[in-house]
Amino acid sequence: MIYRKIFKLASVLVLLGALALLAYQCVNLWREAAGCRQAQTAATMNKNVVGFMQIFIKQVLKNDKGVDFETRLKLETAVRDLKDEQILASWQKFTDSKTEAEAQSNVKDLLEILADKIKQN
Repeated sequence: MIYRKIFKLASVLVLLGALALLAYQCVNLWREAAGCRQAQTAATMNKNVVGFMQIFIKQVLKNDKGVDFETRLKLETAVRDLKDEQILASWQKFTDSKTEAEAQSNVKDLLEILADKIKQN
């Protein structure tokens, strides 16, 4: 009779210990998954920023001719897809440039912001 009570108590204690261990593991996995999601978000942002930079460099900076409407639309869409206010503000400042000197200065600022975004992530 007493052995049954001891066995039941020991079984309950073992099960409670196992439950505590599983809860601890669950919390650790939850934290790790959150870190993975954050890393994935940063990697996606970096990929999009680099993609925009490549288009911008090839289609605007290396282009000796004027930039056509289709390219402007592609760049505008790409910069808006980044969903970053700082990059968008710098882009708009560049597109609103009145002189070539102002545009060159704004391009430098835009590229610096893009590089900083990649470095941050």
